[in-house]
Amino acid sequence: MKFIKFSGSGAQGLGGAPVLRVEDVDWEEGQETNLNIPRIITTPEPELSDPMSHLSAAGVEDDAVMKADREDNEMRPPSSPGMGSVLLQERLLQLVRMFKGRAERQKERLLDLDESEEDSPPATPSKAPPPPPPPPPEDPPAEEDEDEDEEEEFFLPFDILGHPVKIPKLPVMPDWLRALAAYRFPSSIDQFTDSIYVIWLFFVVAAWNWNVWLIPVRWAFPYQTAANVHLWLIADYTCDFIYITDILVFQPRLQFVRGGDIVCDKKDMRENYMKTERFKMDVLSLFPLEILYYFTGVNSLLRFPRMLKYMAFFEFNDRMEAVMKKAYIYRVIRTSTYLLYSLHINACLFYVGSDYEGLGSTKWVYDGKGNAYIRCYYFAVKTLITIGGLPDPTTVFEIFFQLINYFVGVFAFSIMIGQMRDVVGAATAGENYYRATMDSTMKYMNSYNIPAPVQNRIRTWYDYTWKSQGMLDEQELLVQLPVKMRLDIAVDVNYAIISKVALFQGCDRQMMFDLLTRLKSVVYLPGDFVCVKGEIGRQMYIIQQGAVQVVGGPDLQTVFVTIRAGAVFGEISLLAGGGGNRRTADVRAQGFANLFILDKKDLAEILVHYPESQKLLRKKAK
Repeated sequence: MKFIKFSGSGAQGLGGAPVLRVEDVDWEEGQETNLNIPRIITTPEPELSDPMSHLSAAGVEDDAVMKADREDNEMRPPSSPGMGSVLLQERLLQLVRMFKGRAERQKERLLDLDESEEDSPPATPSKAPPPPPPPPPEDPPAEEDEDEDEEEEFFLPFDILGHPVKIPKLPVMPDWLRALAAYRFPSSIDQFTDSIYVIWLFFVVAAWNWNVWLIPVRWAFPYQTAANVHLWLIADYTCDFIYITDILVFQPRLQFVRGGDIVCDKKDMRENYMKTERFKMDVLSLFPLEILYYFTGVNSLLRFPRMLKYMAFFEFNDRMEAVMKKAYIYRVIRTSTYLLYSLHINACLFYVGSDYEGLGSTKWVYDGKGNAYIRCYYFAVKTLITIGGLPDPTTVFEIFFQLINYFVGVFAFSIMIGQMRDVVGAATAGENYYRATMDSTMKYMNSYNIPAPVQNRIRTWYDYTWKSQGMLDEQELLVQLPVKMRLDIAVDVNYAIISKVALFQGCDRQMMFDLLTRLKSVVYLPGDFVCVKGEIGRQMYIIQQGAVQVVGGPDLQTVFVTIRAGAVFGEISLLAGGGGNRRTADVRAQGFANLFILDKKDLAEILVHYPESQKLLRKKAK
């Protein structure tokens, strides 16, 4: 590339014109190439969006160029060209330096990416580098912490000879097992109230029933063999362990009454148990006849002393009847069990007799087919209940056995029938009394020709009272109890209602207890008038259940107010003196209403002992 340059030397061309010199710029480029000077590709600088910044930058650049020109002029020797040529030369040099300065600035801008503007185009189109590969996944520290927590939870660090060892921890005990471990066995037991004793009696009776029912079966039927004898022995010795625990742990801790005092001393309780008949029977029930197994083999008949612990069975029955709401159901089940056990023993004896005669030797004996126990039990049912239809006995043994069966069956069956009748009769005694009382009342009303509507209302009263209370007159039941027990029952049944009555708020607590023993329960039928306006008031009423209405008007059909459970009415006439004790309104039962009635005489007797409460009640009654 060639570049034309005006020369500023002393030589001049023709006509005084400045001499032009042509310089080979490509030579300089070649020199740069030979010198391995890297070439930088530059791009035109985009225009600045801010004109002020562009002007300021241009001004700075011009000042720098002019300063460089002055330095060059000082170094250059003076020449004689004309003023126009000098100015043209200086201007060309200025343009060259400006282009060089711009190229340098563009170079620096490309090298320094931080100083480049966002909207600057790239020097050359290049493909964006691929994103760096993601780092390998690492387990979050939370999981490591959880693993460490689990190890701490299930393992216990321990050092053995300086080496750390983790020993598995024991599992955490559940709450019920922890409570059981913290339980301390009582030093004395009340056999009437402690539930732990009733639970223990259940296990004792279960062990006794095992012996009572299965000793005859194992003796009569071939169910105990050499292959399963170890299972029978495990069950037998488990029952023996229960017997021994009852004798050593529970029975010596039973409280007893001596001279009206409850004795809880360990020595006295143990001595008292050893003096009883039960202790003797308990010891006999553990008589070790099993030592004869060495001579006879495992014979269940040698365990018959275990059946002597029958007192625990009857005691358990008494405790169950005391805690059950419907004890007659348990009595029916127990009586039925007696009958089933009689048939069970007869079935065992029949199989032994058949084996003695020879199985299938006659038509009367068991033929050895089918399930032995079920077929023999069926024979016992037909024999003891005297159903009949059995083959006639042929041998003397068979005749003798059958005669005994008939006699025992008649007596046993009649006894069972009688006991069942007593149980059912005791269960229905209250209902029978209700029926008898109602029949007597109806007979009385019929004899005096009482109108049918009145009889129907009386019958309705009987029916509702019996269904709601289970009795006709509760006072008849409570009168048999001492005063303290009557008060306890009254407090449990009625105190919650009395304490909510506004009239008695602030009264003495003991006075309210005395009121409870004087209250009487009365049932009013729908439409019955509890009190009539103008009559002398001798009673106060507390609504236990139901509602009453205060009525008026010419036909008493206007309802002024409805009073519901927990309210009191009639207290004005009861507490007022002189002529102010007459009823001021008519009160009628809206439906079936159960009311407590307090007589004026009973209230006066009570308030004599509580003057402060008397003043408070009279003040509230005004």
